[in-house]
Amino acid sequence: MEQEQALVEAILFLEVEPIEVRTLARITGLSREQVENILDGIRSDCAATNRGLELITTAGSVRFSPKKELWPRLRERFGRKREGRLSRAAMETLSIVAYSQPITRSEIESLRGVTADTMIRQLLDRGMIREMGKKDAPGRPIQYGTTREFLEHFGLQSIADLPRLEEIDQERFSLDG
Repeated sequence: MEQEQALVEAILFLEVEPIEVRTLARITGLSREQVENILDGIRSDCAATNRGLELITTAGSVRFSPKKELWPRLRERFGRKREGRLSRAAMETLSIVAYSQPITRSEIESLRGVTADTMIRQLLDRGMIREMGKKDAPGRPIQYGTTREFLEHFGLQSIADLPRLEEIDQERFSLDG
């Protein structure tokens, strides 16, 4: 079981966002119960040793995170890190917002098929999207759209400069003779 635990730890390390337990089971070929047992072991190891990480579980998804007591020192040393590349999931969420704005969190989640809270928060923190108002629908959900920073980042004058989806599909599936 040590190799399986090492594999699960490596997957958690490589994932940018939380990963569902059932996805871990599928990727590793282990049963959900085996994965849960491995996660319990990892959680215990992190708590019992002087590791700087802990295993966080939220809504059936798990991820490594710095231990809570380290956050003040990390913030002091690194501040808010905004630079760096966007993850594939963040780019996917950003493209959905760009092409469908204004759009609500639930509409994004419907298109992506997974929760979007983390990606929306990251994109808001980086200034790539902003709250545009509230939808005239039950619950008055927040609608999101892109920002000037988004346009600058991608070298666009306006949102109209985005390639049309039809053009992207043609380029993606064309053969280079």
